[in-house]
Amino acid sequence: MDAARTPDWSLGLDRQGQIMATKDSGEIGLPWVVIAAKAGRGMRVSKYRPGDDVEVEGDVIGEISGNPREMGRQLRTLLSDIELED
Repeated sequence: MDAARTPDWSLGLDRQGQIMATKDSGEIGLPWVVIAAKAGRGMRVSKYRPGDDVEVEGDVIGEISGNPREMGRQLRTLLSDIELED
């Protein structure tokens, strides 16, 4: 997770142990959310709009794979390049 640290994004683990990144949307209590969940040998990365239910599948924005450090770098790149529009 350290390799994925990106300005403006907060990283942590959700209740299922998946990597969750959040970014302020400007609306109190309704952040943008990105979750990296295990999928095969890697992880599927999904984006959720403010207010979306993160218990269901979000908009898949990519897949990451490799060793943990490489996966962190790939996640950092996805977070840096993500387009957040209302």
